[in-house]
Amino acid sequence: MKIAVCGKGGVGKSTIAALLCGALLEKGYKVLAIDADPSPHLARLLGFKEADKVTPIAEMKDLLTARAEKDGPFYSLNPKVDDLPEKFTLVKNGLKLMVLGAVKEAGGGCACPEQTVLRRLLSFLLLQSKEAIVIDLEAGVEPFGRATISAIDAVLIVVQPYRGSIETAKQIAKMAKDLGVKKIFFVANNIEDKEDLIFLEKELGAQVLVHFPASQELARAERKGQSILDIEPPKKVAIKLVERLENHLK
Repeated sequence: MKIAVCGKGGVGKSTIAALLCGALLEKGYKVLAIDADPSPHLARLLGFKEADKVTPIAEMKDLLTARAEKDGPFYSLNPKVDDLPEKFTLVKNGLKLMVLGAVKEAGGGCACPEQTVLRRLLSFLLLQSKEAIVIDLEAGVEPFGRATISAIDAVLIVVQPYRGSIETAKQIAKMAKDLGVKKIFFVANNIEDKEDLIFLEKELGAQVLVHFPASQELARAERKGQSILDIEPPKKVAIKLVERLENHLK
């Protein structure tokens, strides 16, 4: 099972990705979480110690430049990455985590060589890892310009009941479909009541796979930098999410 989690910034996609990792562990899967967001949060949400000290691979400029074999305007299109998972994977209670981050271009500069290394590493992980994989992608629709996404089994688009979130979710769904992703699901987050859910599904023109209720306990844990994996009822919803994914991906 290889799942990409995405959505508009601020909808809670990292939270849902973390809860999905916890539910997969609960169901007996070995899990590899990949944080490919430019502002990585999975280490903290998953309860890794000293999460704030984890350096994303995207910020290891010397490493990326060396692996890209950058020489002026030239660089390798097939950089060596197969040794990186062993060096940079964090492990906790059977859960593996790789914090990739994302290279951002600044001042009009080209980050193509560095992005090539990260894309190659992500592809390697998707193709070689034996665990269930959950990828927390960067916000918005930009990740779907990358062919790597075609290697996943399903896209989960996290959406909240407001129009900006819904519009972005629909854009993401279209781009994922255009790339050939066959399993695309909406996951509702921060649902206060039935009216929220009715509005959301009407505007999406589709049913959500599951919906996560608004949770003050979850919000408090996030503010304190604590693991969110054992908070109810989100934990139960996440387990339901795994079960429904299992049925759809048979």
